[in-house]
Amino acid sequence: MRLTSFTDYGLRLLMRMASAPDRPFSTADFAEEFGLSRNHLTKIVQRLAKAGILTTRRGGGGGAVLARAPGDIRLGEIVQLLEDRHALVECLGVGGGNCSLDGQCRLKARLRRAESAFIADLNQSTLADIALTDPAGLKLSL
Repeated sequence: MRLTSFTDYGLRLLMRMASAPDRPFSTADFAEEFGLSRNHLTKIVQRLAKAGILTTRRGGGGGAVLARAPGDIRLGEIVQLLEDRHALVECLGVGGGNCSLDGQCRLKARLRRAESAFIADLNQSTLADIALTDPAGLKLSL
């Protein structure tokens, strides 16, 4: 299974935030630290905020903070949220894609079970489990 860069960056952003859960982070902070476009990071932050993973505040002293404790945020939940528009294979996507084997395929159910097992395994770990232990000493360029 391959995760999109959107999910990869989202996980890295959350790992950084989990290292200082009460500190607000701006997209400018992340853009500088990760060497990424603010626009791209804004989309990630917006998706996480809409799902209740982050809380955002505008203005001076504003930024994004974790809405829940890192130990209450499951990794599978994050991956599922950020990968929701990217099916493992076309036939598992919304509408089922354009499959010429529909009705005869014995692979689809197995792929769905494998994807569910992947998410279930990730859900055994939390954001606290992968929080950066020494963020001050790390350069998080991607």
